Amino acid sequence: MAGHSHWAGIKHKKDRVDKTRSKIFSKLSKEITVAAKLGDKDPNTNSRLRSAIQSARSANMPKDNIERAIDKSKLSKDHNFEHLRYEGFGPNNVACIVETLTDNKNRTASNIRTLFQKNGGSLGSQGSASHNFKQIGVIKFDINEIKEDVLYNYVIDLGIEDLLIKDNIYEIHCEKNEIYNVKKKLEIKIKNFISTKIEWIPINLVIPMEYEKQNLFDFINSLEDNEDVQSVYTNLKFID
Repeated sequence: MAGHSHWAGIKHKKDRVDKTRSKIFSKLSKEITVAAKLGDKDPNTNSRLRSAIQSARSANMPKDNIERAIDKSKLSKDHNFEHLRYEGFGPNNVACIVETLTDNKNRTASNIRTLFQKNGGSLGSQGSASHNFKQIGVIKFDINEIKEDVLYNYVIDLGIEDLLIKDNIYEIHCEKNEIYNVKKKLEIKIKNFISTKIEWIPINLVIPMEYEKQNLFDFINSLEDNEDVQSVYTNLKFID
C-alpha cells in the first residue's frame, strides 16, 4: 500500500507538471504562429519570431512543436489572432493588467470578466489600471551566459535603463521601442535568452496582508490558466 501511495503521489505531481508545461507550450506556440504570420518566416530576419523561438527553447519546447507553430502561420490565412488588453481591479482593489492573444474576443472578454467577478474584482475600461504601471522592454537571460563585469562593461553604451539580477537571471530594462535593437546588440555576446517582452512594471507596489495572500494567488492563477491569457501584471509585492 505504501508503494502504491508513493506512486500515486509521484503520478499526481507529474500530471500537474505536464499540465503546466502543456499550457506554457500552448502560449509559446501561439506567439510563434502570430510572429511568423505578421512577418518573415525566417527568424534571422524577423526579430519578434526569433525572440519567440528563443523563449520556447528556454522552456525546453521540442523542435517539432516550434516548427509546427511556424507552419500553422502558413495554413491559417483566415484564422487571425488579436492582441487584447484588459484592465481592472482584483481582490483587495489590486490593480491588474491582463494581456491576451485570442481568435475570439467575445469569448475572451466574457471569460476574463467572469474571473474578475468570481474573485471579488471588477473589470474596468482601458486606462483604468494602467496608470499604475509603466511599459518597458524587458530582456531576460541566465547569469551563466556571461560574467557580470563583462556584461556591465558591454551594456553601458547600449542605452539601457536598468540591469537587475533576480533568481540567477539577468534582467535588462530598456525603452519599449528599442527592445529589439538592444536585443540584437546583446546577441553579439549572448547566445540563449529566456524571454524578450514589453512588460507592464508597477510604479508603486502594494504589500498584501497575510490573510489576503491565498485569495490573491487563486485570482492570479485563475487568469494565467486561461488559454487566451499570455501575461498577467499586478502591483502586488509578496513578502515571505
